[in-house]
Amino acid sequence: MNPRPPLAFVPAETRTVPASVSRMAGGQAIEAVWINQAGGTTFRIGAGTPTDRYLKYAPKGTGETDFAKEATRLEWAARHARVPEVLAVGSDESGSWLLTAALSCESAVSAQWMRRPELAARALGRGLRALHDALPVRDCPFEWSVAERLQAFEQRIAAGQRPENWSHEYSHLSIPGARELLSAPPLPLDLVVCHGDACAPNTLLDGHGNFAAHVDLGELGVADRWADLAVAAWSTAWNYGPGYEEYVYSGYGIEPDATRIGYYRMLWDLS
Repeated sequence: MNPRPPLAFVPAETRTVPASVSRMAGGQAIEAVWINQAGGTTFRIGAGTPTDRYLKYAPKGTGETDFAKEATRLEWAARHARVPEVLAVGSDESGSWLLTAALSCESAVSAQWMRRPELAARALGRGLRALHDALPVRDCPFEWSVAERLQAFEQRIAAGQRPENWSHEYSHLSIPGARELLSAPPLPLDLVVCHGDACAPNTLLDGHGNFAAHVDLGELGVADRWADLAVAAWSTAWNYGPGYEEYVYSGYGIEPDATRIGYYRMLWDLS
């Protein structure tokens, strides 16, 4: 499959700071560090200070508004894995936000790791394996099931999405054809607690390029491990360019499964 543009990116210019973000900063320095496809912005507040923290902000009317859902998942995952500490979650008439403590590590798509993509991709696989091994499936109260995601597919179709809106890998399919393919996941399911958005930007590395932590766990839940793996490897093409997927699989310690990779990438893209 051919790479596609990243769904989120580092802003190239100064962003307007919402009044609610300014109030929470309390006079400390504010920097916009990430913008997602839904129109939300992540701000860093107090960089280099003991109260260094990140605030995910979604203006009212954008798709990303349920930060309480993410906060609940972060708090559960924190019992077993290294994720940001939740400091606050809230909303007002202008938007909603999630405030978390900063971790002493950098995204796998920061400048230094963009220059060393092989190392970063391998760390991405190792970090995902560590997460899957650490989070207890039997105790997890959250799901990221195929059934739930198929409902999201149907909601998108009902809202007017058509094959011409899909990525070129799938735009040749009809809606009934896509529905038929998506309704037949590869079996048996190999269940773990999945990250839910295991793309390279959501993996943090230490100064030596080792896996350190995960962020953005708003979709965390029980699912087949390939629901994460297929997209984690795919994201290396979006972020680093072609040729690095194999390092994700080797870092994870698994051989690629073309059938499961193909299915879960389609499910990701269409749901």
